[in-house]
Amino acid sequence: MHKHTDMAQSQSSADKLARGLGWLSLVVGLYQLLAPDRITRELGMQGSENSLRACGARGVMSVIGALSDNPTPAIWSRVGGYVLDLAALSFALKDERNPKRQNVYLALTAVGILTAIDVACAKALSQRHVYQGGATPNYRYRSGFPQGLASARGTALGFQVPADMQDALPSPTL
Repeated sequence: MHKHTDMAQSQSSADKLARGLGWLSLVVGLYQLLAPDRITRELGMQGSENSLRACGARGVMSVIGALSDNPTPAIWSRVGGYVLDLAALSFALKDERNPKRQNVYLALTAVGILTAIDVACAKALSQRHVYQGGATPNYRYRSGFPQGLASARGTALGFQVPADMQDALPSPTL
């Protein structure tokens, strides 16, 4: 079987969602990089093209992490980026001279929904990938025996090798 197929089967729904969010970041990020004039005009935020390009670059960069084996840090960074986006859009919404405030409301709604999805995904990923990069659990007081170590002591005393297995035993050397 192909390694890719094995990896896809072992991914949780949060991992799959993170991959989808990564591809979405690529599409939106490229649009922000390639058409910032159109976006800022539709939001009434002319003059903010360079800031929008920076948001696009941030989105494109998050794809690398979102498509990795442990996308948790990349998805949390997307959440942080969306917080910045929400702040910028809120600032644009306060400008009463902005004739495109209705579009800003729509953008705020879309970014808010994406933020909620990213937070849910990041939380699920954090639980799934808890041991990666974290402290190793302390197994010092675990014996590996279901009834405890004391009940396992002496269990093998008097064990007789089954007759059909005795031929497999090495002969004693003199």
